[in-house]
Amino acid sequence: MNARLHVGGAILAKEINSTEIARLAGVSRSTVSRVINNYANVPEQTKQKVMKVIEEHNYYPNLSAQVLAGKRTRTIGLFMIDPGRISGDIISSMLLARVIESASSRGYYVLTHIVRNASDPEEIRLIKECFFQRRIDGGVFIGAANEEPVVEELIAEGFVTAIVDQRLPGRSEPNRLTFNFDNEAGIHQLVGYLAGLGHRKIGIINGDMNRHSGPAKWEAFQQAMAQEGLPIEEQWVLPGDFNEGSGYRAVKGLLEKESALPTALLAANDSVAFGALRALREAGLRVPEDMSVVGFDDHHQSAHTDPPLTTVKIDFVSMMDELTRRLIASIEQEDRLPGPAPTAAAQLIVRASCRAIRKADS
Repeated sequence: MNARLHVGGAILAKEINSTEIARLAGVSRSTVSRVINNYANVPEQTKQKVMKVIEEHNYYPNLSAQVLAGKRTRTIGLFMIDPGRISGDIISSMLLARVIESASSRGYYVLTHIVRNASDPEEIRLIKECFFQRRIDGGVFIGAANEEPVVEELIAEGFVTAIVDQRLPGRSEPNRLTFNFDNEAGIHQLVGYLAGLGHRKIGIINGDMNRHSGPAKWEAFQQAMAQEGLPIEEQWVLPGDFNEGSGYRAVKGLLEKESALPTALLAANDSVAFGALRALREAGLRVPEDMSVVGFDDHHQSAHTDPPLTTVKIDFVSMMDELTRRLIASIEQEDRLPGPAPTAAAQLIVRASCRAIRKADS
C-alpha cells in the first residue's frame, strides 16, 4: 500500500517515485523506466513483476519529468477564435466535440481554449505558453484570420499546427496542416440553383473577409454570377461575419434603405441565413414568397427553420476526423511531408426556402 501522511487531520497518500518502485520490485530503476516506456528487451516475468507494484501503488510518471526527457504529453491544444458565444453555435460546438472525440479515440487528451481576441497580448501569451512550456504536442486553430500572427510565429518555431480555413500560397512547411471547405463548388451550386429557378436579382451576405472562406466565397459568387450571365448590384452586396447577428443586421440595413430588393439572398453560412430569416420575418416579408434565401454548411437546425433552409452540406465530421488523424500522425513523426490541403466537399441540399419565379418577377 502507499505510505500515508496525516495533514491537518486528513490522510493523504505519499507520492511514490520510480526509485521506490524499483526497490519494491527488486529491480533497477532503469528496468522500471524500460517497463514504463514499453521497451521490448524486458523479460515478460520482470515486466509483470514491475507492473504489479506499479498498479498496487497507483504510480504514474511525473509529466514534467517526461517532458524534460523529450517525451510527448499525448495532449493537443484546440484553440477556437471567436468573440461570440461558442455554446450558442451548433457548428462551432460540433467542431470542438469532434476533435475531442477523435483525439480521445487515439489516446490523446485535448486542452481547449476559447480565444475572444487574437490581438490581445494576454491571449497571445496564454496561447504561446501552452506550446513553449510543452504542455501540448501540437495545436488546432479554428476561426483564425487567414494570416494570424501568433499562428505564423508558432509554425516558424517548428510547432505542429493544424489550421481550419486557411490558404497561403507558397507556405508548405511540414508542420503546417491546413483544412478547407470547397467554397467555390458550393457557391457555384447555389448560384446555379437560384438561376435555374429564374432568379436574376441575387444578393449576398458576405462572411468575415479576414478569414480565407470570406473572400473565397465572395470571389466564387462573382465568378458564378458571371458564368450565369447575371449582374451584381452593389447595393445587394452586404457585409457579414459568419454569425447570426451579422445576418440580421445586414438584412435590417438593406430593408431600411427602402430601395429595390433582390429576389434571392445567398448567405455566407447558415448562421448568417438564420439572422436574415429573422429580420425578414420581423419586417413582414415571407420566405420564399417575397424572397428566397440560401445558406452554406447545412447546420443541424437548417432542416427545422421556418421554412427549412436550402443550403450546401459540408462533411465536417470526416474533415475534423482527418484533421485530428493527420495532426497526431505528424506529432508522432509518421507524416511530416506536406501534401495537398484536404478539402471538405460541398453538396447542394434543396429545401423549402426558395421558389421559382416568373420572368416578369425577375
